Amino acid sequence: MTNTRFKHKHRMRVRWKECDAQGIAFYGSYLDFIDVSETEYFRNLDILLHDEKQREEFDLVVVKLNLEYKSPARIDDVIDVYLSTTKMGDNSVSQKCQIYHTRTQALILNGDIISVNFDQETGKSRPIPDRIRNIIKRFEDMQSSTRRNSLACQSIHKRSKNDNRP
Repeated sequence: MTNTRFKHKHRMRVRWKECDAQGIAFYGSYLDFIDVSETEYFRNLDILLHDEKQREEFDLVVVKLNLEYKSPARIDDVIDVYLSTTKMGDNSVSQKCQIYHTRTQALILNGDIISVNFDQETGKSRPIPDRIRNIIKRFEDMQSSTRRNSLACQSIHKRSKNDNRP
């Protein structure tokens, strides 16, 4: 499937160890699928989440997760895990994910994830470094919220100037 809402896709096969006795992927396995896709997402951006030095400035911890299961993945199915960063706060990253069955294109799962940049020394969240923020924004074609709000205001202003109603 070409899902144009997402710029990242990671293809994988459901393995026996990820399934229950009926050969259906155990619900907790979907977290692993998402985690692998997220690791590959950041690897493609040259951000290595496992690298000890990089974790000194950027180390994500999931604080909120919402998964909606739509259809089962079964042993030996090939699945596509799509992931996108949709928003960045000062300390947080919001991501959207979807999992599809590669052959049938059936939607398997919708998910929303919020993570924070975690400081292991203080045990608290910390700001996302500008270097990381800029890499993600470039990849996702994100405009800064100030620029986006400015463009929206310009658009509204143009419409109201061209509105000839009495």
